[in-house]
Amino acid sequence: MMKGDLLIPSMLERAERFFPKKEVVSRTGGGVQRLTYKEIGRRTRQLADRLQQAGIGHGDKIGTLAWNHHRHLELYFGVPGIGAVVHTINIRLSPEHVVYIINHAEDRILFVDDDVLPLVEAVYDQLTTVEAVVVMTDKDVPETKMKHVYSYEEWIASGDPAFVFPEDLTEEMPAGMCFTSATTGNPKGVVYTHRSTVLHSMSLSLADSAAVSESDTVMAVVPMFHVNAWGIPYASVWMGSTQVMPGPRFTPDLLASLLSEEKVTVTAGVPTIWLALLRELEQGDYDLSRLRAVICGGSAAPRGMIETFEEKYGVPFLHAYGMTETSPLATVSRLKSYQEKLSKEEKLDIRSKQGLLVPGLEMKVVGGSGEVAWDDEEMGELLLRGPWIADEYDRDERTEDTFRDGWLHTGDVCTVDEEGVIKIVDRTKDLIKSGGEWISSVDLENALMAHEAVFEASVVAVPDPEWQERPVACVVLHEGKQADQQELLDFLAPRFAKWWLPDDVIFMDEIPKTSVGKFLKRALRDQVQAHYENQQS
Repeated sequence: MMKGDLLIPSMLERAERFFPKKEVVSRTGGGVQRLTYKEIGRRTRQLADRLQQAGIGHGDKIGTLAWNHHRHLELYFGVPGIGAVVHTINIRLSPEHVVYIINHAEDRILFVDDDVLPLVEAVYDQLTTVEAVVVMTDKDVPETKMKHVYSYEEWIASGDPAFVFPEDLTEEMPAGMCFTSATTGNPKGVVYTHRSTVLHSMSLSLADSAAVSESDTVMAVVPMFHVNAWGIPYASVWMGSTQVMPGPRFTPDLLASLLSEEKVTVTAGVPTIWLALLRELEQGDYDLSRLRAVICGGSAAPRGMIETFEEKYGVPFLHAYGMTETSPLATVSRLKSYQEKLSKEEKLDIRSKQGLLVPGLEMKVVGGSGEVAWDDEEMGELLLRGPWIADEYDRDERTEDTFRDGWLHTGDVCTVDEEGVIKIVDRTKDLIKSGGEWISSVDLENALMAHEAVFEASVVAVPDPEWQERPVACVVLHEGKQADQQELLDFLAPRFAKWWLPDDVIFMDEIPKTSVGKFLKRALRDQVQAHYENQQS
């Protein structure tokens, strides 16, 4: 067989050659812009040439602090196109973590959206390796005290639109870099190669996965700074899909309008995005008839939300699972052909789980006595390996805690049913051990969010002198809806053993979340502890 490296520039070249008329619809601070893949290709080549003019070469890190738009997409391809590494930085992290990440990565140039510029200005004096800041804006660059600040459009203007990507790239070269969300300690860097990115994009395009194809109009709501928007921009360019990029500080009504007006067929985001969208759909008149898949990941989707999308709005819901270390796609919840004959409830039971392992990966689920039985009951930690699974953290001494014996130890506890379908039960650190038995906070949360009055719910453990730990539910109600503790406990009672039921329900205005929209249980535990201390004082 012929030998050939799997390279990110070849994905863009395919779009330029075969789909030059297809569009990227990009919402920026200046409005909505429409560029063809021919134009995106020309601009990306200008960017790549300009980076080389600036002395950027193999292995150099280029940081981005930006939303989802066409300029960020150009960086996705232009930076690795010359052998450098595009390092997407989570703009919602604390300033301390942003400084740590930039310095740890040794970013040489930062590409920053104009509305994020104040964040960079505030920490600029602490950045040890940054040589220049390029501002991505439709307007003039805001006044700043920082040195070596340039306008993106002016900066790439001197680049050659016919630039040819170098031939000395290899598929094992680093191409991208993301840092994990840090709930404790500093974030950890995960480096992706050209090979891993191409293979991951291929997995997203499989029929039994996300099935990204040329006929799709794809809108990644998940930020491009969060695990490369789950790899969706790469797969969409490669397949020639139309892309809709929602830009800065979007709102539920803006998302709903883009889905409707641009006739989006595939969209992707975390559960909190879709809960907010459902609230908007109840108030407005939107046409989602072209939408063939809402892809949901990041945390478990409430069963009631899945049912509402499908039954009320006729929109298929696609549950998926992954993490920064898995690029991120690892499982997708789709029914097997013979399961289509099951009842609606049985099918919903399956599709509310995290699903089947995607082709190309291997898994083990390991409990205290070895691999667990595929009986949908025995719990164990999910272990993964494969060509787009990381095998270490970037220059991080904590690597051995996660990567052992050739496997990624995910820290996620799951069950597996007889069909091989994975259900994530909890994070190892979030399982509640009561009287020697395990209680899944995720199962309780999803059940609570099926109640018509509940908007969000998160369950945490509190110490108990008799049982070791007991669950407490923290609940945010829908605006205008009412429910009390007893009503919610009665709602849960038929679904769980009595000892699973929360000892208390605390009603809150908001549940703390991580920078990517997951419930931040560490902060929530602190709030619950303070709640009980205040009651005692």
